[in-house]
Amino acid sequence: AVDESELLTVPDGWKEPAFTREDNPRGLLEESSFATLFPKYREAYLKECWPLVQKALGEHYVNAALDLIEGSMTVTTTKKTFDPYAIIRARDLIKLLARSVPFEQVFRILQDDVACDIIKIGSLVRKRETFIKRRARLLGPKGSTLKALELLTNCYIMVQGNTVSALGPFSGLKEVRKVVLDTMKNIHPIYNIKTLMIKRELAKDPELRTQSWERFLPKFKRKNLKKRKEPKKKNTKKEYTPFPPPQPESQIDKELASGEYFLKERQKKRKQMEEIKAKQADAVKRRQEERNKAFIPPKEKPAVKTKKASTEKKIDIEAIKEKVKNAKKKKLGALSEEEVKLKMAADEKKKKKK
Repeated sequence: AVDESELLTVPDGWKEPAFTREDNPRGLLEESSFATLFPKYREAYLKECWPLVQKALGEHYVNAALDLIEGSMTVTTTKKTFDPYAIIRARDLIKLLARSVPFEQVFRILQDDVACDIIKIGSLVRKRETFIKRRARLLGPKGSTLKALELLTNCYIMVQGNTVSALGPFSGLKEVRKVVLDTMKNIHPIYNIKTLMIKRELAKDPELRTQSWERFLPKFKRKNLKKRKEPKKKNTKKEYTPFPPPQPESQIDKELASGEYFLKERQKKRKQMEEIKAKQADAVKRRQEERNKAFIPPKEKPAVKTKKASTEKKIDIEAIKEKVKNAKKKKLGALSEEEVKLKMAADEKKKKKK
């Protein structure tokens, strides 16, 4: 009896046996061919590396032709071709060469455990400026983000124009596609890189192979942004009415309403003069008030009352009197009693020595 968990797992280091001529001794029935165009700036590079391309494909019995006039590359099978999947790999090879991937990386596509993925990102974002910013975010400062992604997925990634070309194992290509599409959807690649780093560490533990990793992986939630500040001037829409707005009153209508229309010319002039004089009087009054402001005295600060000296400490008058008496007895510059005694003793010593 064999345990079911052992049947589901692949033993470490196991590889599928290579496809040899013995598996298909009679070859292929029909000839297959694929062609792809390449841009003008790739012409010089393809001329240099084309002998290497023919040599690499010749090992799998696939012919390769370069047409510089039409700007195309063509791969075809031959009678000796025994591997039916070799033409598919050759097709991917010329596609990657047209996408500016160097030949040093491209020839790896002919291996069994290596595949490629070309992700079209040009149509995922509407605005061209936004697309350029997000594509630059995928590269990172000095290509650091792309390098980290290559190390975690074991894939070679080439960002060129409106496409991202990836070359590596199948598991890595799946992660690369997810990161690229999320970046174009405005999700920063650093979040996916953190998740990939945690998965890489968890894969080393054999006990966690059969368990779910959801509890270890970080969950990045979108933060709700604060509400937008309301503008000072709000444009409120007026209610729709089928009737047109009323016609504005003319000058004659205003004069009729106020009664000025029926006044004589002399009376009208007199009224205008009175209005002008009233305005002049208001202006003179305002000017006079502004001039008088300079003569208004400023408000003085209230005087701060000084605190009375505290009489809590009692002064010893008798002690002061004694000090004054002692000072009067002494002559100005006279020595004290102790100093006089010391001087007398020093003089006696000198006399004895003599």
